[in-house]
Amino acid sequence: MPQLIDAPTRIPVPGGKQIDEYVGRANTGTEALSVAHMAAPGGWEEPAQTPQFDEITLVLRGLVRVEYTGGFLDVGAGQAVITKAGETVRYTTPGDEGAEYVAICVPAFAPELAGRAEG
Repeated sequence: MPQLIDAPTRIPVPGGKQIDEYVGRANTGTEALSVAHMAAPGGWEEPAQTPQFDEITLVLRGLVRVEYTGGFLDVGAGQAVITKAGETVRYTTPGDEGAEYVAICVPAFAPELAGRAEG
């Protein structure tokens, strides 16, 4: 039988970004993957991370910059990017507009799997 997800679980993070997990460890107990809606203000940035999961980021509005060793990709509305487990990446939303996007992580996101750098 299909499982209706009435509402997401808000994942607390610093810096003004909102993470609403619909499927994953926090909201449904799903470990295989997670699906979350993100909203980040303009000028938001987070520390570099070397996650233990693949991540697909689908940008719905605005621009997400994905920095990686050797450069960066700007991912705009209607575009997506895939980052692989073990890659060091850093996500930011340059400019004033901010961004709204969906993140799908395989396996599911967990703070201890994100491999965030201190600072």
